[in-house]
Amino acid sequence: MSVGLLAVVDDILTAALKASAKTAGVVIDDAAVTPQYVQGLTPARELHVVWRITLGSLFNKFVIIIPLALLLSAFAPWVLPFLLILGGSYLCFEGAEKVTEWFGAHHDTGDTELRDERKLVFGAIRTDLILSTEIMLIALASLDPDFGIWMTLGALVVIGLGMTVLVYGTVALLVKIDDIGLALMKNSVRRVRRAGARIVRSMPAVFRVIGIVGTVAMLWVGGHLVITNLADTFWHGPADMLHAVTRAVEAAGPVVVWITDTALSAVFGLTLGLIIVAAVLPLTLARRTRDR
Repeated sequence: MSVGLLAVVDDILTAALKASAKTAGVVIDDAAVTPQYVQGLTPARELHVVWRITLGSLFNKFVIIIPLALLLSAFAPWVLPFLLILGGSYLCFEGAEKVTEWFGAHHDTGDTELRDERKLVFGAIRTDLILSTEIMLIALASLDPDFGIWMTLGALVVIGLGMTVLVYGTVALLVKIDDIGLALMKNSVRRVRRAGARIVRSMPAVFRVIGIVGTVAMLWVGGHLVITNLADTFWHGPADMLHAVTRAVEAAGPVVVWITDTALSAVFGLTLGLIIVAAVLPLTLARRTRDR
């Protein structure tokens, strides 16, 4: 491999790594949301369903999202901030809906049918389309605009593959780790059996923590997306307030600045999400009444 090609590959990998760091919140959310789609399935079908969702995620990224993102960035870049605002608002809505469920609200869809594998996969791929769009658009916005079309495409391909492997590899591990614990419980060594029992007992708590982390990540990422892209379009108010507060705590160090930025973005995301929930709820109730 020539030195020039090695340099290009190094540039692509470096840019992909930097851009991937900006998508961490959505990636956490994606990994936290997906396991719910395989809960209730027989253990023999769990990995099969995860694999089908993984293939759907790859289709979303490489057939739908990346081509459209590159076309928009080339011919209508002004559309991207508005798409990010819409996507961020959706994340805020999803996060706020989960928060209201913590306090006893229920957003039942009224679906009493048995869990159908095909519907589960379709629902998971549809959710992945939204989250993957956010991941790829954030990554695209983080890349150098002078990078060039082929370098940009290469970086997005690396990010898409890397994020898919990371998310669904983690999901596969999460959904099967209790089976690993059960297998360890059958071991002849007492210490190994105890370790297996601890794994099995801990998994409900692990999934609860993942759900909380995913919800906070949704609110943080969604709020930050909306604040940043509102400032890039037509309203600087939230961004100016955020910058004023973070400047006020700069003396405390970068960690405090990051925590403050994240907390305020999450609060903004929760507030926006609750407003959307309040607006959508009457429409949902009216639809259910009509369907009856």
